[in-house]
Amino acid sequence: MATRDVGSGPVLGTPDDYPDRPKQGGRLVVHVVIGLLVAIIAGGWGYVMWSMTGSGTGVTAQVVSFTVAPDHAQIVFTVQKPDDRGAVCRVRALDVSHTEVGAKDVRIAPDAGGGQIKERLATSVEAASVHIQYCNLV
Repeated sequence: MATRDVGSGPVLGTPDDYPDRPKQGGRLVVHVVIGLLVAIIAGGWGYVMWSMTGSGTGVTAQVVSFTVAPDHAQIVFTVQKPDDRGAVCRVRALDVSHTEVGAKDVRIAPDAGGGQIKERLATSVEAASVHIQYCNLV
């Protein structure tokens, strides 16, 4: 290998400096295959996350407020659903380490509108948060 002046070219040389190195081919195909795999995995993960949010179930619920006491929790939430269908919402109380300390299925009658619902939930210890796990039409 010939010596070069400092600053006259790349420090590690150019591909022409190594004639015995095999030619790199097929990189585009490898990158396209990897890109397709990443896109398929990302799309699948996105679909799983979208389906777990309950999108398309026809019912949505939103917590308005909650209060906690040593042996119970109280939640106020709203439910939007079709007027001709009933719904069941799962309400959960969690402690500071995100362990479930209470849960209850709340049934909403078909004729009940989209008003506020107030529910009391018994807990084994004082809860740190209360949320709606899911709501499904029945």
